[in-house]
Amino acid sequence: MHVLYFHQHFSTPAGATGTRSYEMARALVGRGHRVTMVCGSTGVGSSGLAGEPRRGLREGMVDGISVKELCLPYSNRDGFVKRSATFLRYAWRSVGIAWRTDYDLLFASSTPLTAGIPGIAMRILKRRRPFVFEVRDLWPELPRAMGVIANPLALAALSALEWASYRAADGCIGLAPGIVAGIRRRSAPTAPVALVPNGCDLDLFRPVPKPRTGAPGTLRAVFTGAHGMANGLAAVLDAAAELKRRGRAGIFLEFIGEGRLKPELVARAAREGLDNCRFRDSIPKRKLVQILREMDVGLMVLADVPAFYRGTSPNKFFDYIACGLPVLNNYPGWLAEMIAAHECGLAVKPRDPAAFADALIRLADHPDERVRMGVNARRLAEQEFARDVLAERWVAFLERIFAESRR
Repeated sequence: MHVLYFHQHFSTPAGATGTRSYEMARALVGRGHRVTMVCGSTGVGSSGLAGEPRRGLREGMVDGISVKELCLPYSNRDGFVKRSATFLRYAWRSVGIAWRTDYDLLFASSTPLTAGIPGIAMRILKRRRPFVFEVRDLWPELPRAMGVIANPLALAALSALEWASYRAADGCIGLAPGIVAGIRRRSAPTAPVALVPNGCDLDLFRPVPKPRTGAPGTLRAVFTGAHGMANGLAAVLDAAAELKRRGRAGIFLEFIGEGRLKPELVARAAREGLDNCRFRDSIPKRKLVQILREMDVGLMVLADVPAFYRGTSPNKFFDYIACGLPVLNNYPGWLAEMIAAHECGLAVKPRDPAAFADALIRLADHPDERVRMGVNARRLAEQEFARDVLAERWVAFLERIFAESRR
């Protein structure tokens, strides 16, 4: 079958962001299907295409995937209005591409929620072509819970778009248990919904041959990813300040990534003399793996928003455990429960700098325990989150939806 795949933030491993859509598209190609990927332009991503665009579009083949890159620059440093305009422009141009393309199945991955617009439109214009919608974050639940969007008209419009996307889809995929539950609340009762979380690239992200022990009392903990409101990175600086107050040296917290709040975080660290915090720019995945192999702990941090507890599937968590890094998590939910059940790190309560600092000190002072947690982390990655296995489940779901549409 020919899959027309819409993901605005598509990136190959040459970029410094998630590569789920690249990996899933490659899995489709490996099963003998054709894939046309329609994406936008992001500062931290890489479509794999080069050369000058024509009429705002760059096209070419990337590892067996036909890629159409709409030249619509996007950055998570952009303001709300600018980002919204970029999302809508992408959706509008995507509808045109979908109308002109002879495809067998349309697949759209959010966020943003506007990714569902071409699927909705084609269900009206091309009724016999199936549509599968993938949900990475629940909108408008998350922005409402965070207070990012408070305008009742905007929330009502987003809610209507969410409902229409789920109802137009022949099937939906959620990346976390809470997302699946949210889809089922609003989708058609008989519509199939699958849970396919982010996975671990077990070949790229590998543990070091010899487990990390380091000198007792020292620790390098790393956070990778966006530095935005949702990430709640002020909690890490609070813990860093607590470590300084206790006179605890030898524990360093590294931040790798970009985001709208990064300048504020850097300024605060300088203002408060938090020399135990170090900031780096985004790093392509293929280079990031080398950095992670030098670290002792991965930091899984989010703002204390209950909607996050079971409604996110962060790439960084799966990269950490694939590298055999223990994970320090600062919010409850399905990842915290998994960490506890598999003894592959520690989970602390949100908004508790003392508990966060205590956990860092415990991990620093007990390198043997840290090594044991790291071994458990890699085992969890191999047994439950191997990307190849999850990709097979994902492809099988699309094949099932396509086969049912032909009956």
